[in-house]
Amino acid sequence: MLIKAEINISTPAGRKIARELDKHKKQVKIYAPKPEGKTYSIDEVYEKGIAKLSNHYGIDVSKLK
Repeated sequence: MLIKAEINISTPAGRKIARELDKHKKQVKIYAPKPEGKTYSIDEVYEKGIAKLSNHYGIDVSKLK
């Protein structure tokens, strides 16, 4: 028998329940929804960060070591 439930993990009680369920991997499968909108790779985030820092400081931050 399977039971489906929605847990609001934005509250401390919801996070506690989710952590407790995560301890029982053989009996429980947790399906987390995929984020809405665009997701970015680590490389994309790094490049955007370097570009913002370079723009803010007026130098090419990627060439600094």
